[in-house]
Amino acid sequence: MRTSSTIRTGRTVKRTTRAAALAVAALALSLTACGGDDDNGGGDSGDKGGATKAPASSVTLPKLDGESLEVAAVWTGTEQKNFKQVLTEFEQRTGAKVTFVPAQDPIINFLGSKIAGGAPPDVAMLPQPGAIKQAVDKGWAKPLGAEATKELGENYSQGWQDIGKVGGKQYGVYYKAANKSLIWYNAQVFENAGAAEPKTWDELLDTAQMVYDSGVAPFSVGGADGWTLTDWFENVYLSQAGPEKYDQLAKHEIKWTDPSVKEALTTLAEIWGKKDFVAGGASGALQTEFPASVTQTFTGGDQPKAGMVYEGDFAQVNIGETKAKIGTDAKVFPFPAVGDTAPVVSGGDAAVILKDSKAAQALATWLASPDAAAIQAKLGGFLSPNKSIDSSVYPNEVQKKIADALIAAGDDFRFDMSDQAPQAFGGTPGKGEWKTLQDFLKNPKDVAGAQAKLEADAAAAYGG
Repeated sequence: MRTSSTIRTGRTVKRTTRAAALAVAALALSLTACGGDDDNGGGDSGDKGGATKAPASSVTLPKLDGESLEVAAVWTGTEQKNFKQVLTEFEQRTGAKVTFVPAQDPIINFLGSKIAGGAPPDVAMLPQPGAIKQAVDKGWAKPLGAEATKELGENYSQGWQDIGKVGGKQYGVYYKAANKSLIWYNAQVFENAGAAEPKTWDELLDTAQMVYDSGVAPFSVGGADGWTLTDWFENVYLSQAGPEKYDQLAKHEIKWTDPSVKEALTTLAEIWGKKDFVAGGASGALQTEFPASVTQTFTGGDQPKAGMVYEGDFAQVNIGETKAKIGTDAKVFPFPAVGDTAPVVSGGDAAVILKDSKAAQALATWLASPDAAAIQAKLGGFLSPNKSIDSSVYPNEVQKKIADALIAAGDDFRFDMSDQAPQAFGGTPGKGEWKTLQDFLKNPKDVAGAQAKLEADAAAAYGG
């Protein structure tokens, strides 16, 4: 996907604790130990009959017969289909009718046009804390009521509650989370290359060279989607520069021309700038959207287009569209340590009410419940920060271990840096950080130019 117990919207934490490091170590061990009989990310549970559903009714919802709601989100494909099952269960429990409204990025612009036209959705799923703050600042977002806030307090760590707050008031329910510090790999490619899972950046470079020498491009990069590149940068930067610098850069308290940014970009160039290390080269990567970057890593037999693809746990949805089985054909390791410790970057999507009503508040309450999270968790490609769901509902051991590690980390994670930024800088296709990192992928030698452009865009977006 991205702490202390006092994380705020638009801010990250002041410290990294030993618990976070332990969570990373536990994740590394658990992912390595995952067996070879796991099912892939989509479909029914592969827990050999051990999966259980959440309690039939752990949350009290009102009767809403005759009420209609619209929920907007940028989700498409399988992700949208699975979320609709959660909405269908809400309909069955309350009698309300819920319509899913497909949104476009940047969602704040999409919502702005809807609001200007007098037809905003009742609830929007916002993928950035910065977007929540913008919605509040514009007067669009409505605070959560007592029932939704109570459900959050029972089911979420303080850190996950606090990133949904603005000015001390609760506006967001972080329904979906992401572990964005994972690298997925084609097990057959690694076997053919004689490669092992790396734990450090230098080991990752050695592993990449072994994969390259075996005749396969080491990395698949979905460069057409600029957010994947920000995620690469954030993992390198957090591990290399450390949490204090990460927090400062996230709030633009230090400039993007800082030497720590130069070091991180120079490190990234060791992969992005090495000839044939990226499938299709820079031009090919910039034409490859994220879903294709995953699927091309796990298709083509033992000669896929790439051996590894970096991205979060949600890549399982795309792996599930191939014949690869997670845990056997498709395996995963934590993003290697670039500095002293491996990074833990998270992200997420929060439900925010735009039209306050009994029905909208009930939907927010529902999305904060373990009942709702368990439905989508069972379907795969989904990670919940809700600590009250039974992790046995996840469809395979890999996903279960990722979920357990997220919950075990408690408040000790860093939220995606670009998601904390004003959307004009950190969340708009063709602009800001997304565009500059795409340009840097094309020309990784121009570190100074990338820094200057990042700083200019950040200064404009943050207001100086």
